[in-house]
Amino acid sequence: METEKITKVLERLGYSPNEIKVYLTLNKHGSTKAGKISKLASIDRSSAYNALKLLQEKGLVSYVMIGKVKWFQATGPRRILDYLKEQQEDVQEIIPSLQELHKSAKIEGQVRLFKGLKGIRSIFLDIIRTKKDNFVFGSEGQFSTRMPEFALQFDRMKRESKIKTQLLIRKGRKEIDSTTTKYRYLPNIPESSAVTNIYGDKIAIIIWTDEPEGIIIENPSASKAYKGFFDFMWNHAKDL
Repeated sequence: METEKITKVLERLGYSPNEIKVYLTLNKHGSTKAGKISKLASIDRSSAYNALKLLQEKGLVSYVMIGKVKWFQATGPRRILDYLKEQQEDVQEIIPSLQELHKSAKIEGQVRLFKGLKGIRSIFLDIIRTKKDNFVFGSEGQFSTRMPEFALQFDRMKRESKIKTQLLIRKGRKEIDSTTTKYRYLPNIPESSAVTNIYGDKIAIIIWTDEPEGIIIENPSASKAYKGFFDFMWNHAKDL
């Protein structure tokens, strides 16, 4: 079970199946010749050599020569963290250039689609990056129910970024008090699986089905129209 969990994490980090098999083999058995690695990992010799080469480039595998034979060994597991930090530093170097290209190529009215809990997480992180107040209606508390740990992180990030939220909810629903959120309710509103967020020039609609989906519409005119609709509802709503 533990090996399965490790494998899944390494897959998410971008390692190929053969890289994972070879790395875990070396991590378990210590210094080993390539031929034996291929047998223990249950892959052919050429695949083992290719995986060893890739792992060496990442600094996760090294070797020593004993006579004319290479004996491979895995570096300490913490090297995985060091490699991730190096990748992060490389990405940070190119972010400014990517941002400029993104701005110059952006089309007004662009739409982005997201699927799954990771996609929904990306939407909420976009709200934080925008640093604009968020105006929400249609919430049934799905966010805190489906993603409780990240919901707490999001609330903390909102406080740090000084982002305020105005949230319209159904009468009868209970919400946890938050220093960054004001609540009002409207009567006679049916339950909904769709939640609308309006922030800056963007509208994010999240549909909380079994596999949640979301859409971000970036369009100043549309955002202004939605905000006008929200303000109308807010002005006719009642305090909790």
